[in-house]
Amino acid sequence: MSLDNLTVKPHDRLTEALADELDGVGTLIRTRMASEHAPRIPEVTAHLVEAGGKRVRPIMTLAAAKICGYEGPYHVHLAATVEFIHTATLLHDDVVDGSGQRRGRPAANLLWDNKSSVLVGDYLFARSFQLMTEAGRLDVLKVLSNASAVIAEGEVLQLTAAQNLSTTEEVYLQVVRGKTAALFSAATQVGAMVADAPDEIVEAFYTYGDALGVSFQIADDILDFAGDAAKTGKNIGDDFRERKLTLPLIKAIAAGGDADRDFWVRTIEKGKQEDGDLDHAVALLKKYDAIEQTRIEALAWSEKAKQALKAVPQGELTDMLSELADYVVERLH
Repeated sequence: MSLDNLTVKPHDRLTEALADELDGVGTLIRTRMASEHAPRIPEVTAHLVEAGGKRVRPIMTLAAAKICGYEGPYHVHLAATVEFIHTATLLHDDVVDGSGQRRGRPAANLLWDNKSSVLVGDYLFARSFQLMTEAGRLDVLKVLSNASAVIAEGEVLQLTAAQNLSTTEEVYLQVVRGKTAALFSAATQVGAMVADAPDEIVEAFYTYGDALGVSFQIADDILDFAGDAAKTGKNIGDDFRERKLTLPLIKAIAAGGDADRDFWVRTIEKGKQEDGDLDHAVALLKKYDAIEQTRIEALAWSEKAKQALKAVPQGELTDMLSELADYVVERLH
């Protein structure tokens, strides 16, 4: 089913169900992104925060806490923490990748400069650590600080693996688990932890977030070649132009012959790209069925996420999280 034909998308239903808590998250973010001495910080942050992002990660924290019966205030702090970490990584990513768009708008580093984006990202990371300590939970602090380190590690690993044609699917998965899935899994995990849920439920939420994050990133990698820029808010072919070895490319390279490999060496390893190369790359992906094979993997990870939810308390919010796992791959139909 096309997402355009869905009456109410699952993240919209979650947003409505968690409206009061999300208002609290928004208020906290606006308060904590303020700076008395550096007005550029709220300017740059607001450009991203107010750009209409779906806030999927903080929603996951809030939902997990409520599913586990939490009635205190600190799930809002943790949800804001997760959003600050995410926003910081976006600011840094756009500098590293040289991206022109983010959420359908010009990237912050284009409107200001690379220095501002990096330093404001650093500020938001620092703010996130201030926020996460306010819950007074060392176990929660450990999960979120570990996730922050894993995210940075994943980004660095991607730098070394991105233009290396010998990069395997295992290395790709390690990158994805770092740069994307780590924050998804931490977001749901700490929501359950702050509610003092049993270990098996905390683990189930971790598994859900991890699998959802992997599925989400694989779907994004497919849409870079087969998506609609108007809907994704990203330029089609950015990963190819940035010479990122994503899963569709890894599969196509493994299936191709010497002539195809020469093309990938020139365009990905050496970065000598010419007019028409993106079209040729897409043609090779289709020739070797790489897009469809990658889509099957995204669906499998989505199913793993849904299966994990069977171990958590059942109810309307749990159903919505299950539908969210379907939603990330329905974008591929």
